[in-house]
Amino acid sequence: GDYVIKVNNRKVLDGVMEAAGLAGPEKAAQRLIVLRAIDKLDRLGVAGVKALLGDGRKDESGDFTKGAGLNDDQIEKLTGLFEIAAQAANVIYNSTERTAPTDAELFAVLANQVENTEIGRNGADELKLICRLVRAAGYGPDRIRIDPSVVRGLEYYTGPVFEAELTFEVKDDKGHPVRFGSVGGGGRYDGLVSRFRGEPVPATGFSIGVSRLFSALKAIKSPIVTGDVRRGPVIVLVLDKDRLADYQKFVQDLRADDIAAEMYLGESKNMNPQLKYADRRNAVCAIIQGSNEREADGGPVVMIRDLVLGAELAAATKDRADYLELRQKAQFPVPEGQLVEAVRGVLARHGMALKS
Repeated sequence: GDYVIKVNNRKVLDGVMEAAGLAGPEKAAQRLIVLRAIDKLDRLGVAGVKALLGDGRKDESGDFTKGAGLNDDQIEKLTGLFEIAAQAANVIYNSTERTAPTDAELFAVLANQVENTEIGRNGADELKLICRLVRAAGYGPDRIRIDPSVVRGLEYYTGPVFEAELTFEVKDDKGHPVRFGSVGGGGRYDGLVSRFRGEPVPATGFSIGVSRLFSALKAIKSPIVTGDVRRGPVIVLVLDKDRLADYQKFVQDLRADDIAAEMYLGESKNMNPQLKYADRRNAVCAIIQGSNEREADGGPVVMIRDLVLGAELAAATKDRADYLELRQKAQFPVPEGQLVEAVRGVLARHGMALKS
């Protein structure tokens, strides 16, 4: 839960830049510098971005980065966009006593900034719609935040843009707090494909910062990185394609009891490849029902194979005959109605919580 999705619309910034006198093809290079400057807000802060919007900025090493060359009035028009975003970020990251701006306050700032530009108003309207949808779905600003400072540094975005940002802090080698920030992002770019096809094609895409995400997972000692065993779902084998509805019902019954489960979706109808798949998924057990089980005396049963116990028993002997005899201890039938209870027993045997 230590993450937030930040959402903006590039049309909003296009409107503000138009109001600041940065419209037209002759201003394209200057607009790109503005985009890249605002994109550095989380690293440089408001003061650093303002410097890059003006004459430029000298970093700690003494290197100078030339700015966009905007005048004070132009910088002031752009300032409102990212200052309110910085205020919201301070509340979330630094637990300040200040109150984070509400959605209404944020959109009031946007309405003032886009002034009378049509593209800016369109962007604000699209952003309001996104905000209304995600709030209706139960996501508050602590999870999905409208953030006018999100611009994405590339010039081809034409609509909504978004970033996924990690919010937790870790300590570096010197004990200083480090926040990983954005680990992925993207947006809509209706005009990009037309550069190659000669026709507009609505498109949205995103990328993941693999190196930064890996570093973050490593810092919190995620099992994905450390290699710690993490058990997969219960696998329901499919031995008869005509009985898919029955197999899916087994899955649903398990899920309804908070047990992670999935039905095998591969092409093979043979048992061994499906069991190998269950092993690759690191499943604790597999559910098996063929014609013999459905037609069993006393009513249909399902066979439960404890894959963990089976592996342990297999490692205990090198003799195939002994192994086949031992394997029977790891596989047992139960009536269909007792499936969930029996699976719960297998999971408990191996110390697993019900829900993964």
